Amino acid sequence: MTSEQSVEPEHSVEESAKPRHAGFTYALGRSLISPLARLIYRPRVEGRENVPMTGPVIFASNHLSFIDSIAIPVAAPRPVHFLAKSSYFEGTGMKGALSKTFFESIGAIPVRRGAGQAALDALDLQRQLLEDGLAVALYPEGTRSTDGRLYKGRTGVAFLALQTGAPVVPVGLIGTDKVMPVGAKMPSMSERITVRFGQPLDLSPHGPASSGKARRLATDQIMAAIHSLSGQELAGAYNEAPAQSTIEKIKQALPHERR
Repeated sequence: MTSEQSVEPEHSVEESAKPRHAGFTYALGRSLISPLARLIYRPRVEGRENVPMTGPVIFASNHLSFIDSIAIPVAAPRPVHFLAKSSYFEGTGMKGALSKTFFESIGAIPVRRGAGQAALDALDLQRQLLEDGLAVALYPEGTRSTDGRLYKGRTGVAFLALQTGAPVVPVGLIGTDKVMPVGAKMPSMSERITVRFGQPLDLSPHGPASSGKARRLATDQIMAAIHSLSGQELAGAYNEAPAQSTIEKIKQALPHERR
């Protein structure tokens, strides 16, 4: 790809990972975890009727907490797959086995953080899942918001939607940062969350996936829809860690679509 055609996914897929349909572990986990989570946290779920029950779907959500990737599968009316750090699947002993089983049970796929070709491989895995008619969940902001604001979206989600033709269902999560703030070891049981599913977005009018302008416009549409659901304050910037070197500062100063 040329620099104008670059995308910004933040993870790279494990070389051994392959697209898979939700299996027994997922079905069992969904049947056990979803009712338990609803009983304990009493989530308010709005707009479930907006979610297509068949065919490929991309859930594009704001990202406030670790439990976002649990809240969406619990609230969604159909199975959902998402990317999770490979370290959750690599532990040893009983603790490692339980962690691996838990994340598999909620539809997670192991990935390593990275960039370049490895990141494109992660995007390709998601494309294959969509081509299999599955649903995937992604966070256009790239990483969790630590101050509660909604940051600018990276164009990887739009690229995937434009490439596959899959509709994008915007998701607004409210209160997950109170249930489990960044750095917390255990979730609070005294807070409630709200999960709002918006109407599906057809991004094809913006143009082909190869167009940087189309990806940017489609991403802005996605983020506007998420904002209308979450009601967060807009940050007006990308969610990035402070630059640690001169080279990183230069990269952050460049237009994001050209990195």
